[in-house]
Amino acid sequence: MQASSSDWTSRFIAIATAQADGDGAHDLNHLHRVWRVAAALLAEYPQADRLVVQAACYLHDLVNLPKNHPERTQASRMAAELAARMLAEADFPADRLPGVCHAIEAHSFSAGIAPRTIEARIVQDADRLDALGAVGLARLFYTAGRMGSAFAHPSDPLGHTRELDDQRYALDHIERKLAGLPASMQTEAARRLGQQRLEWLRGFRDTFVAEWGQSAPAQGMAD
Repeated sequence: MQASSSDWTSRFIAIATAQADGDGAHDLNHLHRVWRVAAALLAEYPQADRLVVQAACYLHDLVNLPKNHPERTQASRMAAELAARMLAEADFPADRLPGVCHAIEAHSFSAGIAPRTIEARIVQDADRLDALGAVGLARLFYTAGRMGSAFAHPSDPLGHTRELDDQRYALDHIERKLAGLPASMQTEAARRLGQQRLEWLRGFRDTFVAEWGQSAPAQGMAD
C-alpha cells in the first residue's frame, strides 16, 4: 500500500528528529521553515516532484557539522548517504532516491555542488532563504556563540581597514557570505524574497554599528 503524503511527512520528521544534535540553528523548526518556503516555491513549478522536495527539506541536515569543522564541505554528501539508507529502510520509492540525494548534496553552500534539477534548486533556495532576514539573524548569532566568535570587531565592525573574518566576528558574516545569497538563488521568487531579507539584515547592521561605536573610550573620557 502506497504511503500518503501525511504518512511520509511523519516519517521524514521521525528520521530527522532521531538524528537531531541539539543545534538550535538546524533544529526541527528550521526544517519546517525550509519546507514551508519550498512548498510556496513549488506552486510556480508544478513539474517538480513534491515528495522529493519534501524529503530533501526534512533530511538535508541529517549530518550537521559545525561551520569550522575540517570536514564541513563533506557534510551534505554524508547527509545524502545517510538519508538514502534510512529512506530505503522506510520503503521510500527507489526511483526517487537519486533526486532526493542530489538535492541534499547540492543544498550546501560550502559543498559547492551545482543543483541540476528543479527539485534541488528549490531546496537550495529554501534553505538559503532561512539564513536571511530576522530568523537568519538569530541563527547567525546563535551559531557564532556556539563557535565562540565575538559579536563584531571592536574598532572596525564594517571591515573598512581589514579583511572580513566571519570565523572571528559574527557581524562580518552578513557581507562576507549572506550578501551574496540573493544573487545565487535559482528561482526568481527566491531572489526577490532574498533581496528583501538582505535589506532588512543590512538595516540591522547599520543600527548595530551606530550603537556599537568604539570598544574603548578615548583617553580622558568618562565611562
